[in-house]
This record gives sequence, structure tokens and C-alpha cells, in this order.
Amino acid sequence: MKFYENIKLDEFSSEPKYIQLYEILKNLIEEGAIKPDEKLPTIRELSKKLSVNTVTVVNAYKLLEQKGYIYTKVGSGTFVSKQNDEKIQVFSENPLATNIKREEINLGINFSTLTPQSSLFPVEDFKFVINRILDRDGASAFNYVEPQGYFPLRESIWKYLRECGVECEIDNISIVSGAQQGIDLVAKVLVNFNDAIVVESPTYTGAAAIFKNRGANIIEIPIKEDGLDLDELEDVLKKQRVKLIYVMPNYQNPTSITYSLEKKLELINLALKYNTYILEDDFLTEINFSKKPNEPLKTLDFCDRVIFIKSFSKIFMPGLRLAVIVSPFNISRNLVFAKQNTDISTSGLIQRAFDLYLREGLWTRHLNNLKDIYYKRYCLMKEKLSEIKDIRFKDPKGGIHFWIESELDATIIAYNAKKRGIAIAPGRAFYFDSRSSNNFRLSFAQTDYDDITNGINILKEIFDEIKMPG
Repeated sequence: MKFYENIKLDEFSSEPKYIQLYEILKNLIEEGAIKPDEKLPTIRELSKKLSVNTVTVVNAYKLLEQKGYIYTKVGSGTFVSKQNDEKIQVFSENPLATNIKREEINLGINFSTLTPQSSLFPVEDFKFVINRILDRDGASAFNYVEPQGYFPLRESIWKYLRECGVECEIDNISIVSGAQQGIDLVAKVLVNFNDAIVVESPTYTGAAAIFKNRGANIIEIPIKEDGLDLDELEDVLKKQRVKLIYVMPNYQNPTSITYSLEKKLELINLALKYNTYILEDDFLTEINFSKKPNEPLKTLDFCDRVIFIKSFSKIFMPGLRLAVIVSPFNISRNLVFAKQNTDISTSGLIQRAFDLYLREGLWTRHLNNLKDIYYKRYCLMKEKLSEIKDIRFKDPKGGIHFWIESELDATIIAYNAKKRGIAIAPGRAFYFDSRSSNNFRLSFAQTDYDDITNGINILKEIFDEIKMPG
């Protein structure tokens, strides 16, 4: 590590020191001066060498990790990731994270995002619980809570999950700042350099990018009409050790497919047989329009092989960043350590408020209201889509999106739709290699009835204009 002795930070630069350090380390990694899988100095060691505050090193390391240059092994240290030219293009559900100008965000018809309209946010109810918490707890509402999460909230979530069929212990529940952080924490605990990780294809590439940034080898398994292709999965499991299988068994993003009960059970049996874990990412299970009950994979987990991440904020108020991890006993402690090293704890005020929100029955009321609104939108979108002869889709019977297949390249459809003021999510956004795809995702999370009617009518016109002859 002698090259660290040559690092010099400019005391007089207007650029923050952590940015300077980030740029220097990034260049050293890109130039090969620091090799893949090489261990970096501890935060304390490097801060001492450079005579800087430990916060400077922490922030530089965080930025390097976010950009995929380094990864952390809990209990072992920080290491350099394998660098290559393969970049995963992540489709963002947040329009503010794209290249769209802020003033253009509210223009047109947005079929592309799964984020709910702000008009559906239960602002008054949440204001009520926030005020109750401030009256009850005063200034202590702003204190840190334990890294694993505010205990009363964990207790409330434990009761809610039991009603949903998920059996677990309160000690195995951790509160995290959104599902994305939950996936990141699981990756930090379980995923090391060159580990094999199985994901659905197509999938939510934001999760896969986290695994890739830790130097994992991503194996894509195609999704069939009733879930993951388990024959192909078992072929992979026979040939190599797979550390983790990442799935969305209910209303999968982007295909909207729900795994059959048989396939859910078989998937758990495969995890047990080949000694691997399943990471279940769930935020739409409750949005079920069928009379047939639909339950998380975790409810069938007889062998403690499923790590369950449940996002509350995604269909509540996304900016709150609130999710829960239900983990197998033998990794729960390491998840808490990883959480503590990431951001100490999720907002104590938000946790206290959401605890009261659950206890007062407001969450259930919000869900019922949301289901009623989404069901009407779902019925209308299904009816309007059936009028377009050039597409095919499977009825999801729940969730907030449709997965459309056509004879045309979805990128061309998306381009023409954008010119007409309509945003859709082309299929290539859900594959690592951004391959050409004839599929696209349409969501009704941000659209009212007029938007759905007008938007689908315009899409029908676009198909008529650009469809291939014959």
C-alpha cells in the first residue's frame, strides 16, 4: 500500500476533501495501481495517513462503493471491485433521477413509473400521527433509535406480517431506509467477489446493479408464465455454488407475473437442496384484484431459506424510505451490524409515526382506498389495451402495471410515444445488456381515467402509423 503515501489533498481547494480523495482513489483503481480484490486501508488507517477526519474517508469510500469501485465484506474490510466495461443500465422509477427537465416532469401522460401520484398520499392522516408523536414524545422523537429499528414499530410490523401469513420472530425483523438499502445490506452480508447470483430475466436492474458492484457474477434465468424457469435454474445450481436467488414472486417487475403456488414451493425446495438463499423483494402483494388469495413466498418458507424485504413506502409515500427485512436467524445479527455501519439508523421520527399509523389502523384503510382506485384503473387499462390488435398481454389480476408484447421494437414505440407526450418503459431497460425488446411496461400508478383512455388511444394510433406491412 505504499502508493497511498503519495496521496496529497489540496488544503486550499474549493472542492471538498472527500471528493478529492474519491477522485484520486478512483483514478488509481481505473489505472490498475490498486488491483481487483485488493484490500484498502481501514478508515482509521487512511485518515491517520492523510491527517484528515475519519468522516472524509467514510464519505469517499461511500461514494466509491455507490459507483461500483469498491465493496465491503462485513468483518473483513473494504476491497476493490472487478472493473470491466459491462455497465448495468438502471431504469429509475423516479423522474427526478432521469435526464428529464424538472419543468417537464408533470407534462403529458406517464405510464412509465410505479411511483404513486402525490394526490394519493395520505397527507392528512400522516400529519395526524406526526402531531400525536410530537405531543407524546417531544424532543425525544428526534433521537436515534436502535440500528435494528424502533422496537414498537418492529412489534407492529410483526403483528401485521403475521396477519399476512408471515411467521417470524421480532428479533429477525430489521427496519431499513427503503427496499434498495435492504438489498444493499443483504449484499454486504452475503455477497463476495465472484459469487454467483441468480436473477430473473427481465428484472429490476437496480437490484442487480448492487450485486454487480460487489463483484458478483450475475446469472439471468428467464421467467415463464408461472414464474422462474426452474429447470434452467436447477441446471445452474447443479453446476456451481449460487449464493443468492433474487426474485419478485408476486406481480413481478416488469412482467407483472405471479408465481404459481407449485412453483413457489419448488423454488424453496431447490434453495434447501442446493444450500442457497432466496431474496424476496415484495411491495405489491396486497394489491390483489383476484378472489384467490395471494401470499408472499416467505409464508411458505418451512426451512428458513427466504430473506424477505417488504417495502411500505413505495405504495405509501416513497420519500419516507421505509422497508423491513425479515431474515433467517443466522444472518440477522450481521444485517444489524451492516445497517449500523451504513447509516446508524433509519429516521426515528418516521419510525415512531409509522408505528402509530399501523396501530391506529390507518395503513389498512390506506391500502383499501388504494386498491379501490387501482382496481378501477386496472379494469379500464385492460379494456383499452384489448382494443389494440397488435399487442399481447397476460392479465396480471393485481399490481399496478401491464407487460405488453408486440411485433415492433419497443424502443421505436417509446420514441414515438414520447413525441406525443406519453412516457412508457421499454423492455430493454430491464435487461443488463439493454438488448432489443418487443416488450414494454405500462403502469397506471400515475394516471387517472382520462389519462388512461387518451394515452391508450394515442398508443393505438402510433401502432397503426408504424406497424410493419403484412
